[in-house]
Amino acid sequence: MADVVKRYFEAFNAKDTDAMLNCLSDDVAHHVNEGNVRRGKAAFAEFCAHMSRCYDETLTDIVIFDAPDQGRAAAEYVVHGRYLATDEGLPEAGGQQYQLPAGSFFDVADGLITRVTTRYNLSDWIRQVS
Repeated sequence: MADVVKRYFEAFNAKDTDAMLNCLSDDVAHHVNEGNVRRGKAAFAEFCAHMSRCYDETLTDIVIFDAPDQGRAAAEYVVHGRYLATDEGLPEAGGQQYQLPAGSFFDVADGLITRVTTRYNLSDWIRQVS
């Protein structure tokens, strides 16, 4: 289980959306921080395209925890980013850099991620880019 999560994060850091999609089930549920649940690979790909336009992010200090007997995994990491383009409803972008701890939670079945839930402190991010 940890293998597919590790590949997912490697693909994220390589900015390889196709490789990320290869880690997901067709009906993946993507629970976005402070947002709605997006379902399916197409919705996930749209989200990634939006994020790539607005943000340049790299994850470091990734620690993966897994509970294979329960089909779950989690990861804690540090997001290092640059705010490239203004995201609707958020402060204006001007290349601001930010760094914040975050975590993701996963359900895994048949070697594929079926749920991704990401959490970070949005008010801390807003403070850093304002």
